[in-house]
Amino acid sequence: MIRLGIVGTNYGRTVQLPAFRADPRCQVVALAGSDQARTAELARAAGVAKGYGDWRALVEDADVQAVAIATLPSLQAQIAIRALEFGKPVFIEKPMAGDLAAARAMLQQATVSRLPTMIDFNFHQTMNWQRAKKMLDAGAVGTLRHVTVHWHVESRAIQMRMRNWKIMGDDGGGVLGNFISHCFHYLEWFCGPIAGLSARISGLPDDPELETTVAMALRFQAGPLCSLSMSCASFLGAGHRIEFFGEDGTLVLHNPGVDYMRGFELFHAKRPAAALERIAVIDPVDAQYPEGRIAPVSRLAKKFFDAIESGGTPTPGFAEGYRVQRLMDAARRSHNQGKWIDFSAEDASHESAP
Repeated sequence: MIRLGIVGTNYGRTVQLPAFRADPRCQVVALAGSDQARTAELARAAGVAKGYGDWRALVEDADVQAVAIATLPSLQAQIAIRALEFGKPVFIEKPMAGDLAAARAMLQQATVSRLPTMIDFNFHQTMNWQRAKKMLDAGAVGTLRHVTVHWHVESRAIQMRMRNWKIMGDDGGGVLGNFISHCFHYLEWFCGPIAGLSARISGLPDDPELETTVAMALRFQAGPLCSLSMSCASFLGAGHRIEFFGEDGTLVLHNPGVDYMRGFELFHAKRPAAALERIAVIDPVDAQYPEGRIAPVSRLAKKFFDAIESGGTPTPGFAEGYRVQRLMDAARRSHNQGKWIDFSAEDASHESAP
């Protein structure tokens, strides 16, 4: 039995906890938050034995064998590094850290420790996305011409006008950390490495300090271009749509709803078809949960526990998280400098650095 502690009483309790509990090899034994009394009560209500008001107590608890973290991006580095120093595998949320230097330190510690690490990029663990990947790899659209991402929703943070990390650019958040981090990961999962990008970031007309919207052009190392438009400030927006256009056909993933994971449909057409046809995909695991993110996270948790038991390097891990952090940093530099960033050239210099 793998005894796991969770740092974070929001997403960590509502999504990570049931996802980890879905694996019979795991027992969640501790929960940590910032308020001792509140965390103790939440732990009691959730059937978790221990509730701590400080993450250090959880990480240093000898009864905790592995640590999951669901905090502000700017806090994840110190918690993850400390856990790895104590010899405990670590599961974190995206984005990896508040800045590139902290993400690099996390990756370095993970490399030194040789312990399993995982980051919660979870879109590609939904069944529609898995089917789409298999179809693309099997030539469903032929040679890829270009890709479009159109993701327009109104987040709860915007609806409530909350000034938190999810819409503020500091602390590793804003539109880049909360949303585009996912896009960078899944675009490379689908299409291979990103070779270059250009990005513009904006906020609300009456509150430009917020970061809610991004327009981006990207080029994949394999050649195709990608246009990406994302805003979490889109009242009655069209949802999340990814289109793959090839020489021989088109493949589309589209979720018009407000649940970020649940609601995707898959469409395909191959020449000489006159219209897209829906491809039915059923996920019986997802149906048993009240929250659409639990089933995808449970699949990542299984890979995490497999690596703890048998060794190996699960993906996506800290290496993938660090790459996404570098792409986020490149997007911000592109916005600040008003220029195209040649990421392939940076990759080459990065790999040759001591």
